[in-house]
Amino acid sequence: MTAAGKRDDAAGLPPGPEVVQIEVGLLQNFCELLYCPDTREAAIVDPAWEVDRLLREAERLGIRVTTALITHTHNDHIEGVEELVRATGAAVVVNPREADAVRAAASGGTGIVDAIDGCDIAIGRRGVRALETRGHTVGGTCYLADGYVVTGDVLFVGGCGRTDFPGGNTAEMWQSLQRLMQLPEETRVYPGHNYGATPTSSIGSETLTNPYLRCATFEEFRALRERRRS
Repeated sequence: MTAAGKRDDAAGLPPGPEVVQIEVGLLQNFCELLYCPDTREAAIVDPAWEVDRLLREAERLGIRVTTALITHTHNDHIEGVEELVRATGAAVVVNPREADAVRAAASGGTGIVDAIDGCDIAIGRRGVRALETRGHTVGGTCYLADGYVVTGDVLFVGGCGRTDFPGGNTAEMWQSLQRLMQLPEETRVYPGHNYGATPTSSIGSETLTNPYLRCATFEEFRALRERRRS
């Protein structure tokens, strides 16, 4: 906890992996390659589309994919998990509330690793921290590194995830966004889709400009979220 009594999710983070952002598929999805420059071990976030292209990029970089990090289990974020696991034997890191959606796909590799809130996940000598950020789905998870956060469909550049799908919850989305706003303002934001004016942003910039983060109350946020269904 900080002196103000707020949770400090960034305290004691392991060194952050290097990050490469790649847009894939027809829905403007972003995947990230996170890798340790020392051991060359790597993770891929939300492998859904163009897994062959992601693996070619990993080969070009001279890195070995050992992990799949899942932010949530909507189909456009997990479609390629089985292909990735079959090609690499990767472990699949996912919130326990959503693990059943990828259990069969993960069975051909190292298996499933629970993305428990606050746990650190090693990527070589680097690592990320799982932050449970529910609202878009029942087990939505962001992955926080030293200097950046991968937000899936919780926080976009200039927007946030929908809450009207099965498992969505507007009150939980509000709480998750409030949690992300407590991260250091310089924290770079890597969203799950290329929906904004720029591919990435920062917590500080989003706090100042994102209409969902500018809402002063939950009631204001709920009204805005209900007006915008995309």
